[in-house]
Amino acid sequence: MVVPAKRLSRSRSRKRRFQKEIVKPVQLVRCKNCNELTLPHRICINCGFYKGKKYLEIEKESKKK
Repeated sequence: MVVPAKRLSRSRSRKRRFQKEIVKPVQLVRCKNCNELTLPHRICINCGFYKGKKYLEIEKESKKK
């Protein structure tokens, strides 16, 4: 049986073990209908479309003065 030549320190082993825990930046895609940035595989919150079909009726807020 193979035995490691030297013991790994806690920090070294934890660095290797928790590499997959690093937070990745959010990936955004353009909506094909309104060209706004949205999360992939989600309904666009700006226009309510997903894969070319309308799923939500979005009401636009009017600015009152």
